[in-house]
Amino acid sequence: MLLLSDICMPSFIANTLLMGYALISLCAAGCLLIYAHLRRMRLLELQLCRQANATLRERSHTRQLLAQMLPPETIDEVSRTGRTQAKKFKMVTVLFSDIQGFSRITDNINAEQLLDQLDHFYYQFDTVVRKYGIEKIKTIGDAYMCAGGIPHKNLTNPIEVVLVALEIMDQMRQLSKQQPAGAGTWELRMGIDTGPVIAGMVGQTRLTYDIWGSTVNVASRMQSAGQAGRINITENTHLLVRDFFDCEYRGRIPVKNKGDVQMYFVTGIKPHLSIDGAGIYPNEQFFVELQLIRLAELEEFVLEKLERELSPQLYYHNLKHTIDVYNQVELIGRSEGVSRHDMLLLRTAALLHDVGHLVDYDTHEEMSSHFARLHLPRFRYTSEQIERVVELIMATKLPQKPQNTLEMIMCDADLEYLGRTDYHPVSQALYQELHERGRVNSPNEWRQMQIGFIEQHRYFTRTAQRNCNANKAVQLNILKHNNINLND
Repeated sequence: MLLLSDICMPSFIANTLLMGYALISLCAAGCLLIYAHLRRMRLLELQLCRQANATLRERSHTRQLLAQMLPPETIDEVSRTGRTQAKKFKMVTVLFSDIQGFSRITDNINAEQLLDQLDHFYYQFDTVVRKYGIEKIKTIGDAYMCAGGIPHKNLTNPIEVVLVALEIMDQMRQLSKQQPAGAGTWELRMGIDTGPVIAGMVGQTRLTYDIWGSTVNVASRMQSAGQAGRINITENTHLLVRDFFDCEYRGRIPVKNKGDVQMYFVTGIKPHLSIDGAGIYPNEQFFVELQLIRLAELEEFVLEKLERELSPQLYYHNLKHTIDVYNQVELIGRSEGVSRHDMLLLRTAALLHDVGHLVDYDTHEEMSSHFARLHLPRFRYTSEQIERVVELIMATKLPQKPQNTLEMIMCDADLEYLGRTDYHPVSQALYQELHERGRVNSPNEWRQMQIGFIEQHRYFTRTAQRNCNANKAVQLNILKHNNINLND
């Protein structure tokens, strides 16, 4: 092999060339090593991605299976902590149902037909339960158990559970008509009680959501003491649903650790609250009355939030102002003869109209509207109702330009203080609030602003005009002829 050193050239040139070739070889080898390393890293990355995707698919599948057995809140808690704590609920309505004479039916129908019909029945039961926001607890053979008021506490669960019972009872009657000749009829016995329960998870390898307590035991006793085709409820439940349903007193029954318990059969929805007066399915008025009960829950939620989170520097747009407007829309609305449904919308809008101050002072109407869209679905408001509430909230934005009677009522209730005898201290609170935000500089400037505002302001409803115009004129006269010291 001919070497560069054998050629006639200076030795340092040969050595330099040799070093260059060596460096090139080292670089090539290094590049190969880097390429091999990157390739291994890429393969490892692909492997990890495949494993991660498989894990995500498995978790999604597991969550779908859990969703069929557990409430969403319980699934979230289990996902976060690996377990769930038992919780006590003060007012839960428990329903037990059982197919009368199920053993006899099994003797007259083959197993495949029986399972098909039982599966169809449970599917219908599940559908109705979800429709009314009730929680399915479990099925055991031909027995079905569900409960209202868990995992979300609410005041309407006794009414909703009885609605479930009536609708399922009607569907069972329809199913019985489809039974083959000689197969026997499917009739339900249903028992319902309302009271406290403890809810939580049970099981080591297979988690299930369950409830315990005397309410569960009494509901089961109501079912066993009932009659085929009838809904048997306790006095506890009757007191909470009697304004919505016709009930028939049927005496007392001894219950272990409870003494004698009074029982009632639910005969149907009150005619004026049911479709065609048939007593089986609720009409629109029924749901309006139900929504008015939910309004009490919304009221508690909003007022507690305002009391807890509103800035103490809101001297006018505070909790008292919200309560004043909330009361005024009802007083003006009643005087103006609005319907029950419109009253629901008015009171809801009044309750929420200033909640946006929790977020932003200048755009509080828009923030209140966002709050309504975010939270009202939880209280079972329809999308149409929510949008009408938003329109009422936005109608209070200055300058007021109401387009209908309800918006006129909202506007008049919001500025009702202009015609009140306590106008001066209320105006002083508003001045202080605006002054601290740099919106008004001096008491005299505020006085001139109020004179101009009251002169151009007018009440829209006959009720507000009758109740407020005279005193508003008095306050305007005082402002014009007396230099009121807002710091008094």
